[in-house]
Amino acid sequence: MIKKILALTLAILMIIPMFAACGKEDTASVYYLNFKPEQDAQWKALAATYTQKTGIPVTVVTAAEGTYEQTLTSEMDKKEAPTLFQVNGPVGLANWKDYCYDFSGSKVLGELTSNDFTLVEGNKVYGIAYVVETYGIIYNKTLLAKYFASNFATIKSIDKLNNFAALKTVAEEIQANKTALGVDGAFTSAGMDSSSDWRFQTHLANMPIYYEYQAKGIGSTDAIEGKYLDNYRAIWDLYINNATCNPTVLASKTGTDAETEFKTEKAVFYQNGTWAYGSVKKDDSGIGLEDSEFGMLPIYIGADGEENQGLCTGSENFWCVNSKASEADIQATLDFLYWVVTSEEGTSSLANDMGFVVPFKSAKAASNPLVTIANEYIAEGKTSVSWNFSSIPSEKWKKGLGTALTQYAAGTGTWDSVGSAFVDGWKTEYAAANQ
Repeated sequence: MIKKILALTLAILMIIPMFAACGKEDTASVYYLNFKPEQDAQWKALAATYTQKTGIPVTVVTAAEGTYEQTLTSEMDKKEAPTLFQVNGPVGLANWKDYCYDFSGSKVLGELTSNDFTLVEGNKVYGIAYVVETYGIIYNKTLLAKYFASNFATIKSIDKLNNFAALKTVAEEIQANKTALGVDGAFTSAGMDSSSDWRFQTHLANMPIYYEYQAKGIGSTDAIEGKYLDNYRAIWDLYINNATCNPTVLASKTGTDAETEFKTEKAVFYQNGTWAYGSVKKDDSGIGLEDSEFGMLPIYIGADGEENQGLCTGSENFWCVNSKASEADIQATLDFLYWVVTSEEGTSSLANDMGFVVPFKSAKAASNPLVTIANEYIAEGKTSVSWNFSSIPSEKWKKGLGTALTQYAAGTGTWDSVGSAFVDGWKTEYAAANQ
């Protein structure tokens, strides 16, 4: 009898782990490695709502500014790796394609308004763009109106501020009369730490890339010529010499510094995009801009025909689902995405809380005034500047260019070094990425 009891007990003990293992395997979860720090709180709130409604755990982790690729590499090596992550276009996809699930046939793919918002190779859909964004030179309408009304202003209305020469005149006159206008500079600080350098070694660098591509009728290249490097220098000089700080301290200036300077009306101009609205609008303490005070200019660099140029519009934000995750987690992630882009809670959060313009059928109009301004440029027939920086060969190229720009601003480097980082660095990095 004792032997039978021992045998039965042993059998039960052997079965329990099997049930536990089955339970673990059947428990689905979602882990989203978010690219955008400015939307961290909103994504976490949306995830919590979904978990409350469905019981499916959704974890949102946000990489620090400028560290996404490094963080993604580290997280993918872990047992509990992200089930949802982002690549920044074809170049990013090349690095992560082996980890990208094919969206073909999924319900979330069917919600896209156009196949133009996908990353496709062969007959497989590896990525879905989840936001269409716009950037340029955001300005404070109240402060700019004060300049227009002054006796020292050469430019008297916004309709005359439509080219680089006019922008240079306005910025330099604001800088020369900053005390009278009650500001610290025409432009916010062009911070070159990792939280801010992308605005200049990627977004501003897009301008000379765009115009060279336009001149050649291409969309990518293995060897950039730098035909518009003089224009790049002109706008960079304008930024750093007419700002809230001395160019020599830009290495230590952050994205938060620039944001605060603009929000507290210490600068008239701030290069950034539609995503920045939530960070600089008037907050509960009464600091920031009213919606009616927001304006946005194209980034003028002195190129021919720029009077008809619009804002920089596009996307480098593509969702990818981790193909190495379990089938249960993959399905849970696809279900979560479908809910985000179709539900009342999801579409409201994307439009109102995050201020996104999204390419999905159930999308709501964003309440973001910068989005309205972007649409107005399009309605006026202005030519939007495409996001060609997705063809930049590597993150190393961006970092090299950023270092050269910082050293040039500090007076410890030359513009020739910037040109070398731009042209020679492109050729080297393209070759390395396409061996």
